[in-house]
Amino acid sequence: MEKLFKKNDDNFICVNCGAKVSKLGYTSRDHCPKCLCSLHVDVNPGDRQNSCKGLLVPYCCKPSSKKGYVITYKCQKCGKFHNNKTADDDDLNVVFSVMNGTYKLINIHHWQRSYYLII
Repeated sequence: MEKLFKKNDDNFICVNCGAKVSKLGYTSRDHCPKCLCSLHVDVNPGDRQNSCKGLLVPYCCKPSSKKGYVITYKCQKCGKFHNNKTADDDDLNVVFSVMNGTYKLINIHHWQRSYYLII
C-alpha cells in the first residue's frame, strides 16, 4: 500500500505576502506563517501533483483537541476547500483573526496579475 503523505519541507517565498519562509523541520511546510496563505499544489499531502496551483486563502479556523488549530482554506481559482493544521511558528494573531472573522488579505505581489481582497 502506497503512503499518501510525502514529506516535502522546502524553503519558499510566499506568493502572497513575499515572506521568506524557512523549512518547518518536523513535517511538510505548506503555508506561510505570516499570512497563512498556501498554494493548491497537493492531491495528497506533500505530493505537489495538483494542477490547479491556485491561491489557498484562510476561510475559517477552529481549535482541535488533537491538532491544535485547523485552518480551512478556500482556493481562489477552483473554489475547493482544504483543511490543514497550523504550524508551531504561525502568527497566532493572524490565526485568531481568521477565527474571529477579522482576517483581511491584501495581495501585495500581484499573484497571477490579480489583487485578492478577503473581507
